[in-house]
Amino acid sequence: MSDMQAALARMAARSPILLPGASAAQRKQRADLLAAEVALKEQREKVAELRRGLPLDTPVETDYVFKEGPADLSFNAAEQMFETRLSALFAPGKDSLILIHFMFGVAAENPCPMCTMWADGYDAVAEHVSQHANLVLVAKAEIGKLRAFASARGWNRLRLLSAQDNSFNADFGMEDDFGQWPGVSVFRKGADGRVYHFYTCSAPIGPDYARGIDLFSPVWHLLDLLPEGRGDWFPSLRYG
Repeated sequence: MSDMQAALARMAARSPILLPGASAAQRKQRADLLAAEVALKEQREKVAELRRGLPLDTPVETDYVFKEGPADLSFNAAEQMFETRLSALFAPGKDSLILIHFMFGVAAENPCPMCTMWADGYDAVAEHVSQHANLVLVAKAEIGKLRAFASARGWNRLRLLSAQDNSFNADFGMEDDFGQWPGVSVFRKGADGRVYHFYTCSAPIGPDYARGIDLFSPVWHLLDLLPEGRGDWFPSLRYG
């Protein structure tokens, strides 16, 4: 057994942390909570297993053309932008693609603050995710505007694409008469070289339910630890 495996085994054997002076009520409710937390963990793994079982049988018939720029966001002149096709977003040896749908419309001055909070997190973990899969962020906004915002935000790991000149957002349910929607899509390049759609989810996943992608931001989970919970708080683009 490796040192890491041994450490994980020790962690798995630990009981919930309670202070010596914890009341009987605290101990009872913490035990009930632990049972619920274990059940939630099992349910998350069951959902992930069901998702992995989705058939890869839906080819993407359009090889969408996006606008992109150099990795260095300080290069943002119009002549430095170029076109990139969906099929070209797969690096050699990486056949899966995670695509972030980012709410930033063509006419919008700024993107959605909620989507920005999510993207702050995506940028921070992009290097980790990229060990396993390709990761890109797509917005409807013009590529120069998207890159300028990303540069001001300090993002330097996310690959940014504009869908301004194609129907990609609408085709995947992330754009309608009301504007843009947030979400995540997963694509896979098959052995036949074709791109297949695997999975798409959005914040609204059913009537009166708009927290479908909360799992992708740790902010909500940290707030849910508090005695007062998350309340009706909404993120802002800037604080202070």
